[in-house]
Order: sequence, then C-alpha cells, then structure tokens
Amino acid sequence: MRIFNKEKKFGLKGIVKGHHQVTYKTVPAVKSPFDYVLYQMLIFRIRPDLIIEIGTHKGGSALYLADLLNETGKGLLHTIDLPENQEDPSLHQHPRISVFKNGFRDYPTDSLSQYPCILVIEDGSHQFADTLEAMEKFAPYVTPGSYLLVEDGIVTEMGIDKDFDGGPQKAIHRFLATHTEFSIDRACCDFFGPNVTFNVDGYLKKQSGS
Repeated sequence: MRIFNKEKKFGLKGIVKGHHQVTYKTVPAVKSPFDYVLYQMLIFRIRPDLIIEIGTHKGGSALYLADLLNETGKGLLHTIDLPENQEDPSLHQHPRISVFKNGFRDYPTDSLSQYPCILVIEDGSHQFADTLEAMEKFAPYVTPGSYLLVEDGIVTEMGIDKDFDGGPQKAIHRFLATHTEFSIDRACCDFFGPNVTFNVDGYLKKQSGS
C-alpha cells in the first residue's frame, strides 16, 4: 500500500490553515511544523541561557520552548506581549517562563549581560516598522553564535505583505544592510527545501567574534 502519491499536491493555503490550528498541550501555538522541528534542533545545538520571545499570543509556543529548555537542563524564557493580551494561565505556572506585558519597547535590558547565550525570537505584529524596531533593539543582546529569529516572512509569499507595509522580509533585508555581523543561515532556511519555512530568510545567525 502506497502511503504517499507522487502526484499529490500540497498547497500553501492548506498548510497555513493547519498552522493556525496547531496547539501544544492544548494551548494554541500557531507555528508551522517546519519551524517546530528547526527550533528544537537550534535549541539543542546552542543551548541558550535565555530565550526572549516577542509575541506571546496564547502561549503554546512559549510552553514548547520552555519545555525544550527543560530537556537541555538549563535556560529561562522571557515572553513579551501587550497588556491586553490574554495568554493561557499555564504560562504563569511554568518555572522557566516569565511573562512581560508592557510591550517590547519597555522590556528591561539592564540585566541581560548575565546570560552567556541569548536567543531572540521576533514574532510581534509583523508590521515592517515594529519588526525592524524590535530587531534593532534586541540585536546587540544576541550572543555571537546564536540567532535572531524573525517569524512569518511568509506573508510575502502569501501576497499579503502590503497589509504589513512590507512585513518581516522587508525588515530583515533593511536590517541586514547595516548589520554585517548577522547573516541568513541558509542551512536552516533551506533545510526542507529553498525557504520551506514560515520564517522566510528569518534565521539570522550572529557571527562568532562580533
């Protein structure tokens, strides 16, 4: 019995619909299966002491990331959103998660120097200006060899980036024009095929020694 048919077509529309229905421990996570796999590979490779996640939503992604940190045996997760966000209560019970609800602009950075390895995930409004501002704020705190991950550049492939004033991809390439210490990690972006990820061109690695 053949499970897969070579003629089967998998469309972006269906994958996007499914990704909006993804949950982790019953909590909405809204993340593609491609990036779920890539994130756990990255976390076990670089073993961050702190993950900063910009954009909590319900918190399934935060729970997933925090549980991965449990498996590495170290690390904390700071997830950031706005005061009106209604995250799942379970986030406040996880020993590795701290929830910040005053937006990324008011997130305190004065204690970040204590963390030897910091990974940043930008998953906020996806608006060009917001995305670029968040990247500029947090880029100095990404440690060499770690990553600044920018989510949902796929809005360009979906043809809706005009709703986001160009969205994450525009922000990424504007950012890279002035930040030569970062580069697109093609091994991640192209792991399943050329940019087969919702984070199109969004796996930005900070060069060692920078």
